[in-house]
Amino acid sequence: MPIRNKLSKLQTLNPSLTRDPREEILKKTVKFTALAAASTLAISMVGIVNAPASLAAAKPKVCLALDTGGIDDHSFNASAWAGAQSVQNKATVSYVVADANNPDYTGEVKSLVDAKCDLIIGVGFLITSAIDAAAVANPNIKFAQVDDPGLVNGKAVPNLRGLTFATNQSAFLAGYLAAGYSKTGKVATYGGINIPPVSIYMDGFARGVAYYNKQKNKKVVVLGWDTTKQDGTFVGGFSDSNKALQISKNFEQQGADVIFPVAGGLENATAGESVTSGKSVTIGVDSDMWGQVTDAKVKAVILNSVTKGVGASVAAVIKDVAAGKFSNVQYVGTLANKGTGLAGFHDLARKVPAVLQQEIRSLAAQISSGAVDVTK
Repeated sequence: MPIRNKLSKLQTLNPSLTRDPREEILKKTVKFTALAAASTLAISMVGIVNAPASLAAAKPKVCLALDTGGIDDHSFNASAWAGAQSVQNKATVSYVVADANNPDYTGEVKSLVDAKCDLIIGVGFLITSAIDAAAVANPNIKFAQVDDPGLVNGKAVPNLRGLTFATNQSAFLAGYLAAGYSKTGKVATYGGINIPPVSIYMDGFARGVAYYNKQKNKKVVVLGWDTTKQDGTFVGGFSDSNKALQISKNFEQQGADVIFPVAGGLENATAGESVTSGKSVTIGVDSDMWGQVTDAKVKAVILNSVTKGVGASVAAVIKDVAAGKFSNVQYVGTLANKGTGLAGFHDLARKVPAVLQQEIRSLAAQISSGAVDVTK
């Protein structure tokens, strides 16, 4: 199937840019030439919307290859797009989104290569292989990949930068928080797919609970993840809200009163169950979930969120390209550099004991200094 057909369902967004007044003069003098050029551009740029030519010459063209879910997934896609939008004064930015029913990551990335983007950023672990292959085949284009170290066959590539995050550090804090907050002595976590960017959260969470137990001589149980087997409960994807809801209900039936979903926008299904049942609270993932939702009832069941600085890392690499300072040195977001963290207690702040809040702040400092190892 031709690439154009495969990408026919990709979503696009037209960046809002101010029109250059000189364009009106150009229209009058080269009207037919301009129309012909515009038509050619529109046909060749399937899945992408670009800035006016008068501005494109002055700014690098940055294109995001997003995984399924779109920019309104309340998770890493949304964060990445927000980061790109924050630096639109330095670059023209656009994106394509993989079709959830037929994700064609190779075709998605190829569409951006064909569009002659100056920087292509892959957002989503499943896009990694397509980004790696394109980076090797197109040394004159710069690439960045979220949730991957930027290595191909274990070797660095000059035009590819990895954007990674030590989210197990902040998830460790969330596990400690969940254990300290729980009234039933049972907490839970589940993921979308068992891939490193997902399991790192779940493992950190479980180890944070274990650390709480050790410090407090408690026996809080974690459902959904086994640190020894490195396996647990998974939806099988990031779009099946019914399955996510059923998993959440099962956890509640087993006694869990704090649930940490690591499945992008499926966290909304868990929070919805928390509202309906009144038996649990939810910890959000990737972005500050409390700030993403508008329903006051949902806000009231969000204990906290484990954040990943995807937006900040995307903005940083765009700035580097605009300044001519692109580097393939891997970015690692940590608690120390605020590349990951806890968003805040918001509506539930009064229900989290002050002593527990202070312990979490102290623990964060110990993790940052290396005094506490979150992998053990």
